[in-house]
Amino acid sequence: MEKSFDFEQPIVDIDKRIEDLKESSKSRGIDLSKQIKDLEEAKDELKQKIYDSLTPWQRIQIARHPQRPYFLDYVGLIFKDFLELHGDRVFGDDQAILCGIATIDGGSVIVIGHQKGKSLEENMNRNFGMAHPEGYRKAMRIMKLAEKFNKPIITFIDTPGAYPGIAAEERGQAEAIARNLRDMSNLKVPIISVVIGEGGSGGALGISVSNKILCLENAYYSVITPEGCAAILFKDGSKAPEAAQAMKITAKDLLNLKAVDEVIKEPLGGAHYDPVKTAANVKTVLNKYLRHYKSKNHKEIVDERYLKFRNIGVYKDIENKCNKSVKKKRVNANNKNKGGK
Repeated sequence: MEKSFDFEQPIVDIDKRIEDLKESSKSRGIDLSKQIKDLEEAKDELKQKIYDSLTPWQRIQIARHPQRPYFLDYVGLIFKDFLELHGDRVFGDDQAILCGIATIDGGSVIVIGHQKGKSLEENMNRNFGMAHPEGYRKAMRIMKLAEKFNKPIITFIDTPGAYPGIAAEERGQAEAIARNLRDMSNLKVPIISVVIGEGGSGGALGISVSNKILCLENAYYSVITPEGCAAILFKDGSKAPEAAQAMKITAKDLLNLKAVDEVIKEPLGGAHYDPVKTAANVKTVLNKYLRHYKSKNHKEIVDERYLKFRNIGVYKDIENKCNKSVKKKRVNANNKNKGGK
């Protein structure tokens, strides 16, 4: 375990005891296999108990784990013949969003995703997965190519948000994202998005106006980070765990709210424990939906996407019902008064 969180410390302690027993068994020539087996069974039970009862904040910590697989990891494990396409034909080639053509089980698709770095140097180059306007314009350019050649689009979401710097604002960050929201709404090919880590704000939505939004078990999808929410509402960024609890942004909460369409299972402890297994789970779900859309025509695809977003956040208009009730009572009272006169 290269990095552990506070809530994982009991597991780390058992691992250390197991390693000590193995070392003692080897150095002293004593058979400690029974004790080792008992500890391993205890560790498995403890892991199941801990990971089954994670708080929203703990899941967000796992979503940000530095060893968690990123977009290019999934490209290598799920797709074949990936060919990256560069540039927005206006300003430059943003390395925080990557795009390309690939195949999945013999079928051609367009893949787009946020890419974080695995070292400080790479993160500086990738801007920690926070795209500039040219990243969103590049993504939209490639999506229109997908529509032109009738290829499904698969996007991978993993960003704390779009880059909020001065240069990004000067080059039209808000306009670039807004244009993506508008144009993605009308694309005639299916769009499937997978939230693989962080899904923050308009930076995530800028490439996820999709027919289906899938979410890994320990990923999150939200209008703002818990730290940002806590800073605004509580005036204290350290209250992020409380904000995470209130925001309902974990995969399970999002599924209940119908903001995502399916939760993809991760290995016990998180995707970083077994990236190959995680990618296999993602691939299975992607293939299911790709088969589903083969029988859909362009109008059905666009209409489904429209209705999906219209139905997110459906609420009961209590105010109007109350107003109608009050108005009815007033009418009845007026009629009664008139009759009395």
